[in-house]
Amino acid sequence: QVQLVESGGGLVQAGDSLRLSCAASGVVFSMYAMGWFRQTPGKEREFVAAVSRSGGMTFYADSVKGRFTISRDNAKSSVFLQMNSLKPEDTAVYYCAATQARSITYYYTSGSDYRAWGQGTQVTVSS
Repeated sequence: QVQLVESGGGLVQAGDSLRLSCAASGVVFSMYAMGWFRQTPGKEREFVAAVSRSGGMTFYADSVKGRFTISRDNAKSSVFLQMNSLKPEDTAVYYCAATQARSITYYYTSGSDYRAWGQGTQVTVSS
């Protein structure tokens, strides 16, 4: 069973950057497509970014496109979310998620497609 641990969250000012990391264990990481989601109190979980098993395919929510970059290092069983030009509306708890994928090119944008979730890391962007 895959276990996910996020890190890298914190308090920053608008315009700053943060890099989130998610370390996986317990599985062959390269067999899993990965995603990042975020959630604020009272709102539903929101898709942020996804990456395929190989890392060659990525997809982003419109709200973060051009500012965030998802990547992975299969040798280190880790996925990353580089967040640039942060805005106050990016404030949320960020979760990484994993799901097995048959194809190295598949990625998933729905939370219901994911089978494992991390505990989350808080990102707060002040104006």
